[in-house]
Amino acid sequence: MTQTYDLIIRNGDVANHAGRGKADIGVIDGKIAKMGDLSQADAGEVFDASGLTVLPGVIDSQVHFREPGLEWKEDLQSGSLAAVMGGVTTVFEMPNTEPATTDPDALIDKLARAKDRMHCDHAFYAGATNENAADLTIMEQMPGCCGVKVFMGASTGSLLVQDDAGVERVLRAIKRRAAFHSEDEYRLADRRKLARDGDWTSHPEVRDAEAAIMSTRRLVRIARATGKRIHVLHISTAEEVEFLQHNRDIASCEVTPQHLTLVAPEAYERLKGFAQMNPPIRDAHHVAGLWKGVDQGLFDVVGSDHAPHTREEKERPYPQSPSGMPGVQTLVPVMLTHVAEGRLSLERFIDLTSHGAQRIFAIASKGRMAVGWDADFTIVDLKAEREITEDWVASKCGWSPFTGMIARGWPMATIVRGQTIMRDDELLAQGKGAPVRFMESLPEETA
Repeated sequence: MTQTYDLIIRNGDVANHAGRGKADIGVIDGKIAKMGDLSQADAGEVFDASGLTVLPGVIDSQVHFREPGLEWKEDLQSGSLAAVMGGVTTVFEMPNTEPATTDPDALIDKLARAKDRMHCDHAFYAGATNENAADLTIMEQMPGCCGVKVFMGASTGSLLVQDDAGVERVLRAIKRRAAFHSEDEYRLADRRKLARDGDWTSHPEVRDAEAAIMSTRRLVRIARATGKRIHVLHISTAEEVEFLQHNRDIASCEVTPQHLTLVAPEAYERLKGFAQMNPPIRDAHHVAGLWKGVDQGLFDVVGSDHAPHTREEKERPYPQSPSGMPGVQTLVPVMLTHVAEGRLSLERFIDLTSHGAQRIFAIASKGRMAVGWDADFTIVDLKAEREITEDWVASKCGWSPFTGMIARGWPMATIVRGQTIMRDDELLAQGKGAPVRFMESLPEETA
């Protein structure tokens, strides 16, 4: 009897944990049901992937979609549109909204806002403060929570836990891996006087490399004292790469496409406020150090740190201009360009954009292309050469630091749990995103 599938992806070059090769993929009820030769099988939908490469669905584990409270910059619907247009199937959204996601009700509110509006699957971080350790214990076990986020250095928003005692209090209260913005707030406060009005090249002087490495050393020391796992976000310094190589038992870490691609001072001279983010874009020495971390397998994930602001906000003179830039839509083409130019293999790209997030966040059923797992696919044309243009940008902010870049490799389709959401730059299905499930917070079955 011929098996009938809901979806068959045919004739694609499949790349996953088993390597690369021609294969068909059959999907039933949103799960991968079979991989191999399905030329004799029937399906409700057939996706001809001839000439294309089928990858596990890309997971962006750090985005700021600004809702609630800052919707003029972005919202959950527009941010998730940018995600799927860029080939991203799943996002983890940050808590520095207004109000911040610091109690169970705020998390429930975000999940309600996402329902029937977000186009990709999603989870939300619980934001740590100096007062909400008890709430964090509850929130990290709630459905749709990807873990706890701690800001050790002030960035956009009001969340901040700057002292060792506060960080220790948070870590002792929780069980899952916590994610950290690691910059030393005390050093940042001392150095704010170094900001030169209207001169963005002073941004990496104000928030210097020492502020990052000081904080990360403190963080690792506290994590060891408490016996807890940590995830250090957006590493920006060569020194942190060297240090974290000796602390892999407790510390995972992330790098962004921006920190791997943009270089100071040229980026600030060319883009001005549009190159401003925290931690800063740094010079060639640090960029080389980050690539060393990629080559040596240090980094677990690439996250975009998508954090949009309007043009008007970014055009304010430094230091009045806010830090942050969009990135979820450009993550795939920018990183595939590095693949095309020989800086990393396609297999390493897959590890950084799907396998790594599944591994360190213990995602249930996502992050691998294998039978029984969610049918999430990012389908790309590795031979395509396209310019990143502002009319392609779906984010509300309408700009990208990578405008004008000729990308080598392009997302052609985004499939989430067997549903084709985007194909050939067209949104085909809306509001199909669902909360991500995690192994460490699966609900108990009732008898």
